[in-house]
Amino acid sequence: MKSETAWPEQSFECDGWRGEMASRIASFDWSHTAMGPIDQWSKSLRAAVQLLLASPVPLVMLWGQPGTMIYNDAYADFAGGRHPFLLGKPVEDGWPEIAAFNRHVVDTCLSGATLSYSDKRLTLHRNGQPEDVWMDLHYSPVAEDDGHPAGVIAIVVETTRKVLAEEKLLKFTQTLEERVAEAVTARVEAEERFRQVQKLEAIGNLTGGVAHDFNNVLQIISANLQLIQLATRDKPDLARRLHVMSEAVARGGKLAAQMLAFARRQPLNPAVVNPAKLVADMCEFLQRALPESIKLKTSVSCETWNLFVDRHQLENALLNLVINSRDAIHDGGNILIEIENATLGDEHTTGLALPAGDYVKFVVTDDGAGMAENVKARMFKPFYSTKAEGQGTGLGLSMVFGFVSQSAGCVDVKTRVDEGTSVALYFPRCTQAEPADAGTARPRAARGGEVVLVVEDDADVRLATIDMLAQLGYKVLSAQDGEAALAVLQKNGNVDLLFSDVVMPGTIRPNALAKIASAPPYNAAVVFASGYTRDIIFHEGRLDEGVVLLRKPFTIDDLARTIRYALDTRG
Repeated sequence: MKSETAWPEQSFECDGWRGEMASRIASFDWSHTAMGPIDQWSKSLRAAVQLLLASPVPLVMLWGQPGTMIYNDAYADFAGGRHPFLLGKPVEDGWPEIAAFNRHVVDTCLSGATLSYSDKRLTLHRNGQPEDVWMDLHYSPVAEDDGHPAGVIAIVVETTRKVLAEEKLLKFTQTLEERVAEAVTARVEAEERFRQVQKLEAIGNLTGGVAHDFNNVLQIISANLQLIQLATRDKPDLARRLHVMSEAVARGGKLAAQMLAFARRQPLNPAVVNPAKLVADMCEFLQRALPESIKLKTSVSCETWNLFVDRHQLENALLNLVINSRDAIHDGGNILIEIENATLGDEHTTGLALPAGDYVKFVVTDDGAGMAENVKARMFKPFYSTKAEGQGTGLGLSMVFGFVSQSAGCVDVKTRVDEGTSVALYFPRCTQAEPADAGTARPRAARGGEVVLVVEDDADVRLATIDMLAQLGYKVLSAQDGEAALAVLQKNGNVDLLFSDVVMPGTIRPNALAKIASAPPYNAAVVFASGYTRDIIFHEGRLDEGVVLLRKPFTIDDLARTIRYALDTRG
């Protein structure tokens, strides 16, 4: 605001004497205030006003009994939206929200006393809304020409930012020790998890390789046993012995599958699963696995989210956990299966090997014997078991751990000796809807006269497979690796189906061979067979779309159904 009148008349290069407030004071009509007309101000008053205007810190003078307000540029900034309304107003009208405080200040200082406050908290309405403000306030009397106190000079320094920062720092300091301890604990847990992952990864690589060779051996035994069974149908005594041997092979195959599950090398067939329906369907079956002295209860949250997992493997995982809980309960007790949604923020994932996000949480809780810390630390290691010899392979929990990890989830275990154990499985949420029941029938195990090209580097497995396919009525060609198979394809253009092992030596990998065979001009169906798929036909633990896989060791019925299905559904 510019004024035609300047006050004081000479500024002497003092910024405050030629600033906004100097102009406002010069143009303001003071005649109706306790200060009177500006040209009649006493020398003491004029000197006090000049001192106030020249100061770089916020100063306000309250003159006379009403406390008429006159202030400098710095105080104008402090006043916010109340400026310039405050100029010339009695202080109780200017700041009505703290009228009683200001009346006390004026009365005290006009009596000759002084007041000081450090970090004084007041609630002001500077911009139309109440706000807490902290200030250092210093009040002193201002003398008139005759020496008696006629006004109050106030130094106003806002300390709000400093006070809030100090409070924040105090809270930070008070919790520092606790947070440091939490951070150290989290670091130790993370390092231990990392070491465990490295250890399990090393064991997994070893296990996967062993499982591949083991399944090939089982396939040779299984195939030849079945061929012998076909040739000796009229000999019941021999058939009984062959059946016992076949059952042993099946147990070996199950053991290899558990090893692959722990190693996170099993190919998964994920689909959208409604967890509430899955548990409801399993309840009767699970209860039959328990004695009458153990009660099974379920608790399912409303509107539980769907999952994208291998349903069969999830059922196996829950069954394994329930059986372990059963074995931990000696004289009757309870097992509770809970399902709930869980949204984990960054602060909730410290103890879990999971990123923040939405998850579905399965919890199996028992009131059994619980586990000591040394047992808990080893519970997921393969072949480790606290059960009596012959009562378990030690692979059940290893399989659960491998399946959950391969499904992008994690396992969290809480246990106390003599109180029980709680095992939580976390799986990522799936936003897709569960498909309607398709009611798909099993492919028929029909014979056929099509041409099948068998590609297998193990000669014994190759010969056994050729004999099984011949028994089913197929015409069979064979090759020991990808290069030989490509040569057979190029020589015999009438191959209907490529039956290939997944893990083979050579420069032409099985998946590349499959692409050639399934494309024109061959247009052959493709079936892979393996006991250890590595990453050739599945990624992130899931089979590539359109891949048909037959797991070793397989039976002649499994082979018949799979071959027929692939031939009937090829494009």
